[in-house]
Amino acid sequence: MEIALSTPAPHSTADSVIRFYYRGEIHAVDQAAPTRTILQHLREDLHCTGSKEGCAEGDCGACTVVIGEQGPEGVTLKSVNSCIQFLPTLDGKALYTVEDLKQDSGALHPVQQAMVECHGSQCGFCTPGFVMSLWDLYLKHDGSHASSSAAACSSAGACQPLQRKDIDIALSGNLCRCTGYRPIIDAARRMGELPAVGFDRQALQQALQPLQRDDTFVYKHDGQTFYAPRTLAQLVEVRAANPGARILAGSTDVGLWVTKQIRDLGDIIYLGQVSELNAMALREGQLEIGAGVTLNDAYAEICKHYPELSEMWQRFASLPIRNAGTLGGNVANGSPIGDSPPWLIALGAQVVLRGPAGQRVMPLEALYLDYMKKDMQADELVEAVRIPLPHAGQRFRTYKLAKRFDQDISAVCAAFSVTLDGGKISDIRIAFGGMAATPKRAALTEAALRGQVWSESVLENAVALMTDDYKPLSDMRASSEYRMKTSQNLLRRFWLETRVDAPLRSDQVNPFVCA
Repeated sequence: MEIALSTPAPHSTADSVIRFYYRGEIHAVDQAAPTRTILQHLREDLHCTGSKEGCAEGDCGACTVVIGEQGPEGVTLKSVNSCIQFLPTLDGKALYTVEDLKQDSGALHPVQQAMVECHGSQCGFCTPGFVMSLWDLYLKHDGSHASSSAAACSSAGACQPLQRKDIDIALSGNLCRCTGYRPIIDAARRMGELPAVGFDRQALQQALQPLQRDDTFVYKHDGQTFYAPRTLAQLVEVRAANPGARILAGSTDVGLWVTKQIRDLGDIIYLGQVSELNAMALREGQLEIGAGVTLNDAYAEICKHYPELSEMWQRFASLPIRNAGTLGGNVANGSPIGDSPPWLIALGAQVVLRGPAGQRVMPLEALYLDYMKKDMQADELVEAVRIPLPHAGQRFRTYKLAKRFDQDISAVCAAFSVTLDGGKISDIRIAFGGMAATPKRAALTEAALRGQVWSESVLENAVALMTDDYKPLSDMRASSEYRMKTSQNLLRRFWLETRVDAPLRSDQVNPFVCA
């Protein structure tokens, strides 16, 4: 059975009205605050109460919805947390909630039917979010998308069994306190065994086409303005004219400033529709990733060159957060506990800033001056991140220490890159997050190792110098003593994995590795 979509009538893109595709037609909004969340609009304005609010910070997943968006390679559909996404970011897109899964015949969707059969719901509060995350997974493997080869539908209409890792990733952003995850995982497997229900992506693309804009979308309400430029030139112009406006990318951090801190963000400039910022390219031995590329897409591309980042990719927040957040935003935020800056710094990445005067390029570590202070002018923004490609003799690892495997903020995040010439260290870069007011290199430790033989005795001398490189604080995530001891041990682990003689395999040192 195909989900049919009607095509809307064209409309002018010059107006200041939020328009998105919802329930088979165009939905227009012109009387909502720019920081009103999608979840608030669903529940309070549209009285569509299937999606729930559990945490209002993108952690529990009860509010999960699926967003459809037209891109250069066709329509993409991704699960996101509606509780921290602002309503104007929906302009030109499609919104799907748990209510949309009901079939025309009244029958349940295979995702829903599987949850019933496998007893995947108890109190039911979290269930709509789980269903939408599973539907996102179902769409990836229903045979209607280019990426469906991993679990393509057979000629009989049923999909091949999903791998446990695929299920775990899909459900990483959903929490349940009473059912337990085993029956939900059973439902994820069962949904592919039921008669398939396809999704007409071409029809959705036709429905979204009239909603696309060429010029900057300007939405105003109650003295607050939301700008959504379409090109880099428009973005630079809007930023120069509004240097005090808040830059918004994935809203995975800024959204909490509203839902948790009740902050007035003032005017907002949204980067999500700028075409140049959503591009990735290989240039002169570097991978350049635009500031608007989502974390999930960015890590997918980076891991083609650095497979050592695969675990960090999986452990970075959750899939709905990675579907919304951006690598550029993670860099621009400047948090000392961000998961990306340490390994970017260890690899020698550069950040590209853009302002009215043009581009400014610098090593990423030079961007961070002090706690949440960056070397950026008021009219500048992050345009891209440039990551050097691997080179001969290089050994690279990154590690994350947190209380949970999924969706947790690091207590310590470490990254190491060493280049060996025979058994001698020709270059080494060590960077940590959570150990200082900024993501920071271990300069003294690096100096002690550079030019030396990559041996245990040399390593131990360098490990002792880390107490001079860092003076970590104690907080709710870890004590100063814990951070120092584990950081030193992570450097030891890196040596064990990369030593010239008998390096340890990942399955010998990683408790999370799957056989």
